[in-house]
Amino acid sequence: MSKGLIRIERDGEIYAILLRREYNQPGPSFFTPGEFSQQLGMLVHPKGKEVKRHRHRLVRREIFRTQEVLVLLEGRVRVTICTDEGKTIKVFFLRPGDAVLLARGGHSVKVLAPSKMIEVKQGPYAGADDKEFF
Repeated sequence: MSKGLIRIERDGEIYAILLRREYNQPGPSFFTPGEFSQQLGMLVHPKGKEVKRHRHRLVRREIFRTQEVLVLLEGRVRVTICTDEGKTIKVFFLRPGDAVLLARGGHSVKVLAPSKMIEVKQGPYAGADDKEFF
């Protein structure tokens, strides 16, 4: 496991992938398995690197599990990862520049200081059907 990359697993399943701001492997690095509906990666490129002009083709995908990515820009938050039944697996703190992919199970986020985060997940939002609180 590279410095700055932490996989939170239980019974052979990935519940979350924590990407610390210290991660610094050159080039593109992707950390998620192919079957995930979200990809999490880090691009570390030198000055002058250019990604050729491209677009993404229309591809039909079927998604059954919402996965979300949080990127902390400012502040400090505590994240708790738990099983579907609510048993805590791991508690950790995000610092500015850190990102986490919440892949399965449950989670909670406690804001410990005024914070600014980016959240990315599949849409469209399904309203009341999208979340189950426990």
